[in-house]
Amino acid sequence: MSDPCEPRRRKRRLAALAIAAPLALAACTGPSAQQPGDTGPIATKKTDGPMRIAVVAHGTPGDAFWNVVKNGAEAAGKDLDVRVEYNSDGDAGNQAKLIDNAVAQQVDGLVVSMSNPDALRTAVTGAVRAGIPVITINSGEKRSAEFGAMTHVGQSEEVAGEAAGARLKQAGRTRLLCVIHEAGNIGLSQRCDGAKRMFGDVRNLQVDINNPTDVQSRLRGALQTDSSIDAVLTLNPQAAALAVTASKGAGSRAQVSTFDLNADVVAAIKAGEIQFAVDQQQYEQGYLPVVFLKLYRDNANTVGGGRPVFTGPGFVDKSTVDTVGGYAQRGTR
Repeated sequence: MSDPCEPRRRKRRLAALAIAAPLALAACTGPSAQQPGDTGPIATKKTDGPMRIAVVAHGTPGDAFWNVVKNGAEAAGKDLDVRVEYNSDGDAGNQAKLIDNAVAQQVDGLVVSMSNPDALRTAVTGAVRAGIPVITINSGEKRSAEFGAMTHVGQSEEVAGEAAGARLKQAGRTRLLCVIHEAGNIGLSQRCDGAKRMFGDVRNLQVDINNPTDVQSRLRGALQTDSSIDAVLTLNPQAAALAVTASKGAGSRAQVSTFDLNADVVAAIKAGEIQFAVDQQQYEQGYLPVVFLKLYRDNANTVGGGRPVFTGPGFVDKSTVDTVGGYAQRGTR
């Protein structure tokens, strides 16, 4: 007996695969695109049963940002009949072990975020040598090709930092405090470096996001010590909320802006407590790699033409927050 739901599932799978088509066409226009005579990499052999893709991220389990990435990966798996296995660990050594476990299980594809590329080199290159196609996401764009990944899906952290710095300078801010909440994360340093190039007078503040009380205390102290700071740029939503509270507690005139979006940031933008959020559309960072790996296995398609596939940066402020806010509430932005 035929399954009456199958036509609808087939339509969803076709629609999901169609997302990648414009990106693939765009890649063919770049100088790195393959010429007609190039064969490119050979797709892995199609096996019986659903395709299995492991996603190994560096986020702390339960982190709101990474929950959206997870939602995207799992939605793509559902749409494409792909088995997605999502794991994450903020410790680079533990993350490398998760990658090794996925390789040992002979998954059909691997998606990895690389906040600490050097710590993951052996694990990621080992996956490539084992014949597992790898796509990097979020962090590690500049090392992705070096490690043998097919492409990188995310935003250029330096470009995003430059865009944020330029926006703050245009708004008339003169002294910026850039808050780095995670030691050893190369992408966070790149954001602050980019902001400094475009803004000029930037001071970095290193904090540990796992100790919110200390973060708030350090922020309040920095703002009380230097009253010339009139802008604070945080690099994730949790730090943004702490910065808003610290600024109020210090009696500071500093305006808070942040990277990344969640429901709390949406509410703060609406209330005028956060000026803008740099949006890297992390749902796409979960969804698109599953599509790309499925296309690679089934049709030997590659995307990016040797370059990253960018999901950002964009900006969410008072002019756009009403449109985007509903999607953040449902866990897709």
